Amino acid sequence: MTLIQIIETMSARLESAGVCFGHGTSNAFDEAAWLVLWQLKLPLDALDQFAERALSADEQQAIEALVEQRIQTRRPAAYLTGEAWLQGVPFTVDERVIVPRSLIAEVLADGTIDAWLSDRTQAVLDLCTGNGSLAVLAAMAWPEVTVDAADLSADALAVAHVNVERHDLAARITIYQGDGLAAVAGRRYDLILCNPPYVNRTSMAALPAEYRAEPVLALDGGDDGMDFIRTLLHDAPAAMTDDDAVLVLEIGHERAHFEHAFPTLEPVWLPTSAGDDQVLLLTRAALAPLKKP
Repeated sequence: MTLIQIIETMSARLESAGVCFGHGTSNAFDEAAWLVLWQLKLPLDALDQFAERALSADEQQAIEALVEQRIQTRRPAAYLTGEAWLQGVPFTVDERVIVPRSLIAEVLADGTIDAWLSDRTQAVLDLCTGNGSLAVLAAMAWPEVTVDAADLSADALAVAHVNVERHDLAARITIYQGDGLAAVAGRRYDLILCNPPYVNRTSMAALPAEYRAEPVLALDGGDDGMDFIRTLLHDAPAAMTDDDAVLVLEIGHERAHFEHAFPTLEPVWLPTSAGDDQVLLLTRAALAPLKKP
């Protein structure tokens, strides 16, 4: 059997088993290719190069065992391989963190938010950093800035430290532990990035097993998904440098709940591959209606 043949066979196996995708791939073929290439220790972009390579019986057996593990455990493939890619950048992952997939990575990579930044943008915060992927991507996108990365979970931050070291960015990324902006109390930022827990309680109950394998703390946003976000938006102005400072926030499919919770806000909705209603931008000035008395 050749490499491409076993990918096609394993793709059909994944499809028939009804596994859920969305943690780095969106379909059975791509997931099978990822698992096969990883098991064979081949580059993930080398499918065309090795498509006709003949596999040994031992290689076939190891691949079949890995795919069966994916099916039986319903663990995301990234947990099996220990690695995930975001915007072409590799990150170490395990069950202590959600698999990196934030749409904010897109607006960093394509320059969507650059129009709101300036040469005065020097201090960046990645809040709810998880495995540190957005902090790393921000540091890569803007070599002149310093980045703080904060999270409540000490377990997640242990993984973030690995990724900061992996990309040789320890000199520019500082990691803090704490609850929301309390983790960086007294510090102020020109840009805050945040992919918080925002899944509403009804949606949490309906999540496929692959998503339930991830840390609940990083997903569950309360009854309407806005629990963390309410506190964040009220506290953010005090953590922003001036009225032109920017908050970029991911809310997924929760726009209706967001608009119900914050009817006075007028965010800028940023285009992403998942639509124009999942990532928003607010300046400090735009947050003024939510300032506490």
